[in-house]
Amino acid sequence: MTALIEHSRWRHVANPRVTPGAPIGERQRAILHQAALEQARDEIRRWPGYAATPLVGLDGLAAAAGVAAIHYKDESERFSLKSFKALGGAYAVLRLIKRRLGEQVTSEALMAGEYRDALDGLTVCCATDGNHGRSVAWGARQFGVRCVIYLHATVSPGREQAIADFGAEIRRVAGNYDDSVRQAASDAAEYGWFVVSDTSYPGYMEVPRDVMQGYSVMVDEAVDQLDQPPTHCFVQGGVGGLAAATLAQLWEAYGVNRPRVIVVEPERAACLLESARSGEPVAVDGDLDTLMAGLACGEVSLLAWEVLDEGIDDYLAVSDEAAVEAMKLLAEGVGGDPALVAGESAVAGLVGLLLASQEPDLGARLGLDGNSRVLLIGSEGATDAEVYRELVGASAEDVIARGRANHVE
Repeated sequence: MTALIEHSRWRHVANPRVTPGAPIGERQRAILHQAALEQARDEIRRWPGYAATPLVGLDGLAAAAGVAAIHYKDESERFSLKSFKALGGAYAVLRLIKRRLGEQVTSEALMAGEYRDALDGLTVCCATDGNHGRSVAWGARQFGVRCVIYLHATVSPGREQAIADFGAEIRRVAGNYDDSVRQAASDAAEYGWFVVSDTSYPGYMEVPRDVMQGYSVMVDEAVDQLDQPPTHCFVQGGVGGLAAATLAQLWEAYGVNRPRVIVVEPERAACLLESARSGEPVAVDGDLDTLMAGLACGEVSLLAWEVLDEGIDDYLAVSDEAAVEAMKLLAEGVGGDPALVAGESAVAGLVGLLLASQEPDLGARLGLDGNSRVLLIGSEGATDAEVYRELVGASAEDVIARGRANHVE
């Protein structure tokens, strides 16, 4: 088979604490469960502009990779925020308001400004690599509260502007993502603000649970869209919230027949892999300099870890160069596949799959073969238009237009 991507650095850790075919874990059920999923799903479906995002079959890529099927959950236009994160941060803002004002408060009433006086003085804040902060800012504007967003040194100007466009105050922090998390928490404690974070730490668990429960709505959609259960799911890492939500909902949907779930991270920010190797959460130090900006995280979300440790089968770390190649593959379309816009943080899972299809040792470790049916989470589109153009060599608009033209032909 001709190599689909050339840059093949990778590290793999299998989770020794997971037994294939095991029933749903008790730790997962205590954190993410069906009743809470149904509450999040019923709420989010009522928001203006809601639509289930497409699950795209990539038959050409599947044939080239030597697997039976690839299905790509395309989050590039979720609520026009271009990321699955739209489901998490905004939902957590709403849940926070409901805890303050009462469950009788509806999102419709908040959007209509009926609780403006009651919310006067309430400020939400968070740290972000870009997409989570955009979701929190969007939710804050929708529901009528003030918002302050903390950005670390390497967040691009384009992502900063996208957040500011929703009316959020931006504060820059020297250092990496984890430094901005600590600054947001410190300022919130000083000023009486409310942190809406997608990562959890000692004493801070409720809001990140809401964030993850919002994410699970996306996976619930994918389950409904699939004709048959996947055998494998490759999903991005980061602090672990997306991976935990993905695992939890697939486990709920398929039980002991759930797919093998593989977490994929940048090699320079592989905190989940190193935690799996150690058997407990550990931090990855340094500037976490990876172009996969949304995955540039050095510390694991403790709440997500409880779910991941109990059920994630494998962890992979991959190179930035391979991510760029994967973005270009999706933009071009393989073997007649539709052209897709995928941001740099959306393709880690695809990189893991392609490496496993090309590296016999890795493929054998992951149980990947010609009968495998793979689910990929395309977690973002071109969330920074200039960065996307620079990496892919074409604008997102050009890729979309090419895809439409090919579809007509």
